Amino acid sequence: GFLFAEKCPVLSRTEFADVTAEMYPLGTRLYYECDSGYTRRSGHYLGIQCQSTEQVASWTYKEFECIDEKILLSMAPAMELDFTQKPERKTQSPAPQKRENLSEFDQKHFCGPPKTVPHASLNLNKHYYVGQVLHFKCQSGYDKRPPTSGTRRCKKVNGKIIWTHLDMRCTNDS
Repeated sequence: GFLFAEKCPVLSRTEFADVTAEMYPLGTRLYYECDSGYTRRSGHYLGIQCQSTEQVASWTYKEFECIDEKILLSMAPAMELDFTQKPERKTQSPAPQKRENLSEFDQKHFCGPPKTVPHASLNLNKHYYVGQVLHFKCQSGYDKRPPTSGTRRCKKVNGKIIWTHLDMRCTNDS
């Protein structure tokens, strides 16, 4: 196993493209941010971590919720809301983990994409580590010329850490 993940060089921004990481190495910590107009329920922790559970890397989540600030302001402090009825689990289902095309090694050492949480988005710290694969997709309106999506992998070649080349351009000209 590896003791500490080696950082990749900072990626230059790819114009008009959204970037998602397909895999995150063990030990990665990510944080959610509540969307504007929403706030974290007090006492809830927005961080998640990729940890090894029974030889498989998976995210550990703490329950948290982003709630509408307007609702928060309208709640009188004396009112204790009854939270015994659990929200329906459907909204919390994890993003489908694309496991089948990951090798044995990857499943042990990398987590898939974290689950989507209502009214929250991942605050992607811009640190990536060797072995990570990033998926680029042109934003709508800029996907006129194929290829409109692609991946880059961070790898070590002759002791140097590099990103593989991305073969796509996002442009809105016809």
